[in-house]
Amino acid sequence: MSIAIRFEPGLGAWLMARLDRAESEDSLVRTMTTEGMHGGVARAIVAAFVSARHAGTEPPRDAIVLDENALDYVDEPARLLPRRRIETVDRTVQVLLRLDRPPLAVLDGVLSPSECAEVIRLARPRLAPSTVVDPLSGKDVVAPYRQSYGAFFHPAENALIALLEQRVSAIMSLPLENSEGFQVLRYPEGGGSAPHFDFLEPSNESNRASLARSGQRVSTLVIYLNDVSKGGETVFPELGLSVSPAPGHGVYFEYANSLGQVDRRSLHACAPVLRGEKWVLTKWTRERRFASAGADPAPAARSTSSRDSRVNATHDPPR
Repeated sequence: MSIAIRFEPGLGAWLMARLDRAESEDSLVRTMTTEGMHGGVARAIVAAFVSARHAGTEPPRDAIVLDENALDYVDEPARLLPRRRIETVDRTVQVLLRLDRPPLAVLDGVLSPSECAEVIRLARPRLAPSTVVDPLSGKDVVAPYRQSYGAFFHPAENALIALLEQRVSAIMSLPLENSEGFQVLRYPEGGGSAPHFDFLEPSNESNRASLARSGQRVSTLVIYLNDVSKGGETVFPELGLSVSPAPGHGVYFEYANSLGQVDRRSLHACAPVLRGEKWVLTKWTRERRFASAGADPAPAARSTSSRDSRVNATHDPPR
């Protein structure tokens, strides 16, 4: 998978002038990083200009293309607001724990006890064995490593779901139109899930079509709906973090940046439920307006994220 790193044409002119003066690559990279550019991005841009000079070809004008694995994941400012309390349309949500790299937070008060109970009541008659997307065929299949039952809510299908969507949109700092429909999962005793990612791998036609329509998934909010007597933690093995379920609490995490990279530190799993059952309400958000299969494609010219899609490589030439 390739990623495009965009930059202002003025940066290219500045680089060409400095290279004409025989300034070293390391010096150019130091100046660019001093101006706020990520070091890996700066080195990749400089290397592309030096390579073009050596080959006698035209230098890049405003972008370079790299293999995703050629550049370490570039951390960017979190979409989640940097506050202890997040004000939503109707209630205040408390931030109990926060990580910056990768962006992750444990939240209190996302749903009230009565809302948790009502979501469970509405979802219960819809439950069906959970499926996963087969990475090769792109088809939904029941997998032995995910023992749970799931149900989906249509956007704004009733007053409660409409309210929760607005509340969650405020927490996740992305427009409502960027979100997929709520999913409820019930894990019975003994149920859980193997470590997995929420972002989409372009390994099959279904995922490639979804990515073309709506862009990559960028963040997840898992909201716990009930007490779990024992087990059922949300585990992040790469971070050494385990979050225990509590009604109304949530765990939020991000895993994609504006360069098109995905963050594999977001690997997570549901530990087996050892006693009782576990209910969660999950929301995934996309880079731009979410359009399901069969819908008209979303405009792809620009992400509707609040951040510029060129945040790590767009600035005036270094001074």
